[in-house]
Amino acid sequence: MRKYFGTDGVRGTVNQDPMTAEFALRLGRAAGHVLTQHLSHRPQILIGKDTRLSGYMIESALCAGLTAQGMDVKLVGPIPTPAVAYLTRSLRADAGVMLSASHNPAGDNGIKFFGGDGFKLPDVVELEIEACLDDLPPLPAPLEIGKAERVDDARGRYIEFLKASLPRDLRLDGLKVVIDCANGAAYDVAPRMLKELGCDVVAMFDTPDGYNINQHCGSTYPEFMCQKVVEVGADVGLALDGDADRLIACDGQGELVDGDRVIAILAEHTQQQGLLSGGAVVTTLMSNMGLERYLNGLGLQMHRAAVGDRYVLEMMREESCNLGGEQSGHVILLDSNTTGDGLMTALQLLCAMKSQGLGLDAMASGMSLFPQKLWNIVLTQRIDVMENPVIKKAIRIAEERLGRIGRVNVRMSGTEPKVRVMVEAEEQDLMLSVGDRLAEVIQGEYSL
Repeated sequence: MRKYFGTDGVRGTVNQDPMTAEFALRLGRAAGHVLTQHLSHRPQILIGKDTRLSGYMIESALCAGLTAQGMDVKLVGPIPTPAVAYLTRSLRADAGVMLSASHNPAGDNGIKFFGGDGFKLPDVVELEIEACLDDLPPLPAPLEIGKAERVDDARGRYIEFLKASLPRDLRLDGLKVVIDCANGAAYDVAPRMLKELGCDVVAMFDTPDGYNINQHCGSTYPEFMCQKVVEVGADVGLALDGDADRLIACDGQGELVDGDRVIAILAEHTQQQGLLSGGAVVTTLMSNMGLERYLNGLGLQMHRAAVGDRYVLEMMREESCNLGGEQSGHVILLDSNTTGDGLMTALQLLCAMKSQGLGLDAMASGMSLFPQKLWNIVLTQRIDVMENPVIKKAIRIAEERLGRIGRVNVRMSGTEPKVRVMVEAEEQDLMLSVGDRLAEVIQGEYSL
């Protein structure tokens, strides 16, 4: 059983357990010990962060713990999560850390570790770090502590990495792009990269102040991006989340293009280029049945993993697939990066538009989505509601009502005290009826 690590590292409200300075210091010591015990060289770790005010506090405390345990630390400042994954590999660090709570509000923060290969740490290593937290190792000798230094060109390195993923003769001149940076980690690199590739860029929410990350902006509030696209006559809109590992897009008419549609577009484009591996795409239990039908029509399979980009990645590696993602906008292009990368996804979308001479509306029109809705039921504390017999019975009844023309998925959030109920069906009225009843049952059992 996990005590601190969830599906995406350690996350919580700042100055409440576990997201305190004291815990970050202890976590730094525990991680420093576990990650370096088998190394024969001077260990190095890289730390990036998004734009939350608490990033300064958590960074300082974590850095103190890591250096106290003998690790040298490279501080890269505000930068997207996928940049940390890339730079960990590029700078030959033994591990990387991203301080972010993704799309959560500014009062939350999180600590997520990457291995030296740029992939998130395996469950077994996270559990080893948790065990070490309860029994911290001895401190090294006085002159065996680590040192910390800042890496000044980290953003520029990441921009060049992104640009290098496109064909050298491809430019994006003539495309007018609205980019919503969510006042987050990509506030600088996203507009710079797009301008360097020739786009006419309209940047939104690119002035972080420590408090406004994800505040009515970014991928969780894409309506403002959609409005701006129509207002300025842009070709496409791109909305990132706070750490820029997910993307929600919209076409030139301001119509949303979610993660499922993005995956469909990229799957078809990559297949046409002969670059799609595994004959399949990996998605999650939340992905729409319409996507599955569309991919099947292209002669492709769709594998469903558990919700969470780490589980998508695991299945991608198991099935030898190089494209996978989530409806929420996490898209993994495994030939390019080892984690979800909103900007890499955006570039590949723009590349597909430019090479095919089509807008997103035309490229996304071939896929019909089933009516689908997500109910979020807030709990007073994290509890496994799936063990409740009343809820089990309600789920069984819902599945019987839907039969083969729909699906239901009930799960606990991996990062928040919430139950998420997803229902989809060919008929909207049936979908809403089933979902409302399920949500009503769960609220009745665990009302606030």
